[in-house]
Amino acid sequence: MKSKLMLLLSMPVFATSALAQGGGGGGGGGGAPTPEQLAQRAAAMNRPRTIEGINTVWLEELTRPEFRDMLKDGYTTVLIMTGGVENNDDNLSMNKHNINNRLHGELLARKMGKTLVAPLVTLEPGNAGSAIQAGRAGPMLSQATYTALLFDMGNYLRSMGFKEIYYLGDSGGNARGMQSAADSLTKLYAGSPDKVYFKHIPEYYNHVSVVQPYIQNDLKIPEGIKIGASTGTSGLHEELSIDATLALADPVSIRYEQRKKVGQDEINGIKFQSLAWLQDLGRKIADLRVTTTVNAINAYRATLPKP
Repeated sequence: MKSKLMLLLSMPVFATSALAQGGGGGGGGGGAPTPEQLAQRAAAMNRPRTIEGINTVWLEELTRPEFRDMLKDGYTTVLIMTGGVENNDDNLSMNKHNINNRLHGELLARKMGKTLVAPLVTLEPGNAGSAIQAGRAGPMLSQATYTALLFDMGNYLRSMGFKEIYYLGDSGGNARGMQSAADSLTKLYAGSPDKVYFKHIPEYYNHVSVVQPYIQNDLKIPEGIKIGASTGTSGLHEELSIDATLALADPVSIRYEQRKKVGQDEINGIKFQSLAWLQDLGRKIADLRVTTTVNAINAYRATLPKP
């Protein structure tokens, strides 16, 4: 009886091992494919679609034939968007960067045209240790792991057929890894006749340089936060622009109803007039961030060799 139980317990391990050796996913290893396998893959890739596709810019939501046809139609630009999970004090969910990327990724890809968004990078770089407390941050990745992840994503997207690969980060600590990955890939393929461009766009992270001046100087909203700071008079790692875009994407992420119930629906001296008011402000800020980013990408594109 004991030997039968051990056999049953070992079966999933053998099955998993077989998949890891090449029976399962869409990855790399397992040796060179045979001519027959190559022919089968080509036939599968060229099989005509029998159902209508959906209207999405998210790579992960596409079927294989949908992606194949979009690639043929010129969807050769892809965005790698990095966020993170971190302490945002009392009112904001810890994944605010990822929520912002979901909102802005959609808007960016639509505005740019023939652009897709890769699966979001939802963790950011950081170090484990005794200083980490519950809710302080994370989980996070070491800088080396983070940079390697971004490098591998860009490299794989190149192999899939993308020609322009842009790294956009919603958290300041992500810039180093994105820049390193883009620079390494650019150097690696510098001599390749098949030109593919990898570029970190720092202008996407524009809370301080663009958004804060817009709120205070253009919209004349007297938020109690110094331009360039991440904490204002409320003493929280939170500001009006973040509340506004998060309210547009998901009001629960800023605990709007809960705050309103106890009179905490404000930040840095600015009362939320209503959810609709806050969301309208979010639309203006999202449009500003997207426009600033697209302008930066277009300026970079103007420097590229003509086809």
